[in-house]
Amino acid sequence: MSIYFEEKSRTFHLTNGMISYIIKVLRNDHLGQLYFGKAVDHREDFDYLVEIVQRSMTIYAYPGDMKFAIEHLKQEYPAYGSGDYRQPAVRVIQKNGSAVTDFIYESHRVIDGKPKLEGLPATYCESDEEAQTLILTVRDSLTGVKIELLYTLFADRPVLARSARFVNEGADDVYLDEAMSLSLDLPDCDYEFMQLSGAWCRERYIYSTHLRPGIQSVESTRGASSHNHNPFVVLKRPHTTEDAGEAIGFSLVYSGNFIARAEVDHYDVTRVTMGINPLNFSWKLEPGESFQTPEAVMVYSANGLNAMSQVYHKLYQKRLARGYWRDRPRPILINNWEATYFDFTEEKLLSIARTAKDQGIEMFVLDDGWYGNRINDKSGLGDWYPNLNRLENGIVGLAERIEELGMKFGLWIEPEMVNFDSDLYRAHPDWVIQTPGRRMSHGRNQYVLDYGRKEVVDCIYEMLEKLLSEAKISYIKWDMNRSISEAFSGVLAADRQGEVMHRYILGVYDLYERLTSAFPQVLFESCASGGGRFDPGILYYAPQGWVSDDTDACERLKIQYGTTMCYPISCMGSHVSISPNHQVRRATPMKTRANVAYFGTFGYELDLNALPQEELDMVKDQVAFMKEYREVIQYGTFYRLASPFEGNIVCWMCVSEDQNVAVVGWYKILNGVNMPFSRVRLQGLDEKKSYCIDGGESYSGSELMHIGLITSDGSAGELVDGVIPSCDFDSRLYILKVDVDLPEGR
Repeated sequence: MSIYFEEKSRTFHLTNGMISYIIKVLRNDHLGQLYFGKAVDHREDFDYLVEIVQRSMTIYAYPGDMKFAIEHLKQEYPAYGSGDYRQPAVRVIQKNGSAVTDFIYESHRVIDGKPKLEGLPATYCESDEEAQTLILTVRDSLTGVKIELLYTLFADRPVLARSARFVNEGADDVYLDEAMSLSLDLPDCDYEFMQLSGAWCRERYIYSTHLRPGIQSVESTRGASSHNHNPFVVLKRPHTTEDAGEAIGFSLVYSGNFIARAEVDHYDVTRVTMGINPLNFSWKLEPGESFQTPEAVMVYSANGLNAMSQVYHKLYQKRLARGYWRDRPRPILINNWEATYFDFTEEKLLSIARTAKDQGIEMFVLDDGWYGNRINDKSGLGDWYPNLNRLENGIVGLAERIEELGMKFGLWIEPEMVNFDSDLYRAHPDWVIQTPGRRMSHGRNQYVLDYGRKEVVDCIYEMLEKLLSEAKISYIKWDMNRSISEAFSGVLAADRQGEVMHRYILGVYDLYERLTSAFPQVLFESCASGGGRFDPGILYYAPQGWVSDDTDACERLKIQYGTTMCYPISCMGSHVSISPNHQVRRATPMKTRANVAYFGTFGYELDLNALPQEELDMVKDQVAFMKEYREVIQYGTFYRLASPFEGNIVCWMCVSEDQNVAVVGWYKILNGVNMPFSRVRLQGLDEKKSYCIDGGESYSGSELMHIGLITSDGSAGELVDGVIPSCDFDSRLYILKVDVDLPEGR
């Protein structure tokens, strides 16, 4: 791992043998972007990559020079207003109203390790040997604004983490109207723009479009990263597949309003920018104040999408998620929501818990309805103390009784929201985000607390700290069920109202940090009406998240497949629910519901007491299976093999780190008749080992990866006596275990 600086050519080369990133200080002292991709040999200069020619209709930087134009140069962190008409990375409004700046190179330094970002989640190192960080300082002399551009190169990963820190060292106030976390200029546009998009109950579907002149983007303005678009995009070559070809991933470690865009200019240069959405964003910087952007993580792969995803999985699993639960297999739980909704008593909950304990389930989670005067979704939010009319022994008593059964106890909260019908709102109606003189819109009959105000966060923390200190609570499901509207803060001046959305997210992070620090062994799971804030920023505090409110196994194939493009299996909340499903009314086999849910944290979302004995026996077997294989599934290497977006068959697999065990999930959406034979080529096995499949025949790793695993079922040919029939929404798991190491030459 090296970060080179060649003083004569004023060139920076960041390389670790897997990737190279090359920056040059240009003639005008701006930073130029020369290369990002597979590692290249170092040389004293890469000046041949700076190509300039005379072009008509161009604004040139120097009198008499008809070639040097920043519009036609690839730039590192472009600013607005001096002849580059593409989207900028930074836009600073000054005292006189001007937005023109001239950020020139001032200095640089290289440090071992990775500095922490103040108030923000970010990837981290456990030792200084894991990474080096280049800090490039540029300054606008007229305003005195300084930008520190941070680049962290990890030693053993094809990863570059980037962010920017602004410092106002001038005499006047300035306003940041745009402050991107990264900008990257690529020399051509032969890419497909891949995004994870959808809506509630169909989050993170995969969409790909070939780049074209102009701007393609995904973004959120909802106050959260949203169900609609995830803060993650990929530029991949048109021929790139899961297993071959070039891809660049861009992931923003942030949970609020974001934008990720790719702009193709009129000479086929592609500019990627990612960061806080500039719409309705403006941050006032008084003299001496600073502002830190969120971190953006770039991953380069020359070996397809699976390789890119696996880098994100391991990085986010080990160097973004933190704490007690980071490396531990996740407990198998049952959540009462779809079993009871608001209609429960303590005895009804205990009855479900007793049955769950008999099946080997490890944790009981009480969802919405336990607090304040919460009898429906119109009351109680904000009053985080137990409803003793419903739970006569409170949360303390219920948790003790669950623990006496030999299970752990978990609890649902939604701490960012309030109902009008609540003690909190009656005491503090001004704590709600609202615009003076305007109608207050509601979502699910609830309103958003202004987490940009410290006293609001302090109040919620005190209630939750008391609850967690008194009761034996091992798990918290932190929900968030509406977007922000009428964004305004009663405590901010008029010229700071553009800060409301970002300050809100900083307040959420602050509460998460305080609670996870005070209760380090509590497992936090994030939720936002399912997947409405499923992003790397929250993963820093909560090592798992509820993937979607849609628990239908067939729908989950697309949702979970898309989610794995960036996020590890260990962070994906996935449950077996009732059939017909409560969201889509589809009936699916119990076996398939479990076979999909295994590839996540695993649990149940149904009334076990309503199941026939045959299905209860299946639950017991499923729980035993997950306990045996959850470490392989949650912490092994994940491969996508067949996509639900491309065909009727879906397949994926997890392989243990030592390549001795693999679990393959195979799913058929609709049945067929007289179908062809089928097989799937596996990945990640050791070619020199023999694998026994489901305790039966053994095959070499090379056979299973190059010839394939035979997956033909009863739909191949005529259904006659002796043939096991298949069905719609069918599935199978294949368990591979090393039989023997093969002799040399086989």
